[in-house]
Amino acid sequence: MGVCEQNMIGVAAGFARMGKIPFTSTFGVFASRRVCDQVSMLIAYPHLNVKVVGAYSGIVSGNNGATHQANEDVAIMRVMPGMVVIDPADEIEMAQAVKAIVEYNGPVYLRLTRDEWPLVSPPNYQFRIGKACIVREGKDVTLIGSGMMVSQCMEAAKILAQEGIESKVINMSTMKPIDVEIIIKVAKETKAIVTSENHNIIGGLGSAVAEVIGENYPVVMKRVGIKDIFGECGTNEELLDKYRISPKHIVKAVREVIKKRH
Repeated sequence: MGVCEQNMIGVAAGFARMGKIPFTSTFGVFASRRVCDQVSMLIAYPHLNVKVVGAYSGIVSGNNGATHQANEDVAIMRVMPGMVVIDPADEIEMAQAVKAIVEYNGPVYLRLTRDEWPLVSPPNYQFRIGKACIVREGKDVTLIGSGMMVSQCMEAAKILAQEGIESKVINMSTMKPIDVEIIIKVAKETKAIVTSENHNIIGGLGSAVAEVIGENYPVVMKRVGIKDIFGECGTNEELLDKYRISPKHIVKAVREVIKKRH
């Protein structure tokens, strides 16, 4: 379809009407913001079996800068009725998620990057839509991440362990439907939560987790993510540091919530 992303969504809707399982693929920013109306009216509203794939998601957009950074795609897709939103943490989970969404009958937004990130999926891991995964046990604080930020949470947990702080790390790869049960469980266990996302802190993972604990079991919480600002060009490492979502910034947030909890 070239750069005709809106047309791509219409064609995909047509394929779905004929019983096919179409996958659309483009930059996350074009798969969400540019085609928002088409996805809403042609796919979400009739609940068609279309899988929308958004690559180069968040701030890590291959040095393409603000125009190609999808820092609001989760918020856009999460608000659409019936839309499943998935952000796999590594290549193991991605391979399983693709198969899972083929089996699922309905619209899905699948978020990914185009970079290699550390593996975090435990041995014999089985991805399930709507179910989070505990990738590290801990009793002092809970780190909840999605996508490539799960690996950043794991790095932060290693740093915190050297300070005597044991962090539970949750891979919340499905942001809608979110795993309400596990969020309430870890809130009761550690009474302190830090969310980490490669996305604007408004409307993404942090907002989704805050909604759950606010209604069910309020605890001290802090969101690590893009602070309602556009990005710019840079390497992944430079951008993670500048926009304060690197492991050291997760560590800082943990110290703050623990202090506030006490």
